[in-house]
Order: sequence, then structure tokens, then C-alpha cells
Amino acid sequence: MSQTTTARELAQLGSEVIAAARNDGADREAISRLALSWAAETFGDSLAVLSSMGDEVLVHLASAVVPGIDVVFIDTGYHFAETIGTRDAFAATRPITLINITPLKTVAEQDAEYGPALHDRDPNLCCAMRKVEPLNRALSGYRAWVSGMRREDAPTRADINVIEYDAKRDKVKLNPLAEWTGDDVDEYARAHSVLLNPLRELGYTSIGCEPCTRPVAEGEDPRAGRWSGSDKTECGLHT
Repeated sequence: MSQTTTARELAQLGSEVIAAARNDGADREAISRLALSWAAETFGDSLAVLSSMGDEVLVHLASAVVPGIDVVFIDTGYHFAETIGTRDAFAATRPITLINITPLKTVAEQDAEYGPALHDRDPNLCCAMRKVEPLNRALSGYRAWVSGMRREDAPTRADINVIEYDAKRDKVKLNPLAEWTGDDVDEYARAHSVLLNPLRELGYTSIGCEPCTRPVAEGEDPRAGRWSGSDKTECGLHT
């Protein structure tokens, strides 16, 4: 593919590939694999997966389709120990290239400048410094990136496509699991013995930073445990 083809044009081309496969009867997993294969062929080493190690199926699938793929992990300084352990286990057992990215300021430096527990007082600013800026810096060397977002996750994600244009960053963005249901995710994890973050056994259905994440009760929205008690629903990585 020509380097002069714009990201918007490439996203459209990728979407057409997916649409053709869907019209031919491809199932959701086949669509996901096709999207990743197309991206690897189109972008080569300029493709990365973003993972918080709460999207374990995505990392497993991506590494199966594109062995050695770069997996960007934003080490916010606030992750659960279980999440760090899951990151290290994937790096040791799956064919991925782990790219560990840290914010410009340590937690201690942030506390000194803004006061302790900024996440409680201004979670948007905390996420901007500890998640969004590091992601933008990490993705500067890539032309396309992969997320684990699904339409089922939240109303804010109901319209995402498997392949789309990330206008904010002028890159192609892939959401290979966009059309997957929770049952699809669980079935894939069982069928492939996917290593899961231990927090899942404790009721954490959506896993973020420790201060801003709680387990969810039966019947609650899967993302109800994120920024519970506030009107915040997204960290800013995808909006």
C-alpha cells in the first residue's frame, strides 16, 4: 500500500474488506482475524495493540494472528498487582513484543504538584496525564492501532466499527472485537485456555486503575465499577 494513501482512505479500504467478508457469511471471529491480518499486511511493524490487560482475549487473538505484534501497556502507576502480573505472564507466554509506557510524572511527582489522590478530585485530569498523554506518545511511531472495545461495553461504544478512522490521531483504529458478545469472549477464552486477569474471579468485569475500579454486583452494567459514583464513563483513550 502506498505511503501516500491517507489513514482515512485506508480505514475505508479496510472497512470494505470487512463488509465483503461479512456478506460472504464470515462469523465474528473470522471477521476479527481478517481485520488483524489485513492490518498486519497493510501496516507491517507500524501496527500496535493497546492493552490494559483487562482485554486478555484481544491480546491472545492478536498474537495468534500476528505473532510478535507490539502490545502497548500504559503503566499508570495505579494498576492492580494482578494486572501487572497478567502483563508479565502474557509477555512470558505469548508471542508479543511488550512496550511498557509510563507517564511523564511518577505518582509521587504528580502528588507533589497537584496534591494526593488527584483521581478522586479531578479524574479527567488524572486520566489525561497518566493515560492519554502516554498513549499519544506511544502511538506516535505507529500508523494503526488495535483496541479491545466492544459495542456491548457501553452506550458510548455502540457505534464503533471493526475498522475505523481515528480522526483525533489521524490513524487507522481497529476494534476486532467490536461485534462480539460477552458470551463470545467467554467461549473464546474457554476454547483457547486464555490466561485471565485474576481480578475477574473477584467480580471485576471491567478493569482499570485500582483507585477508580470496584467489583460489580450481579445484574449491574459491566462497566459500573469504573469511576463509580461519578458521571465519568470513559478515560479519554477512545474519545
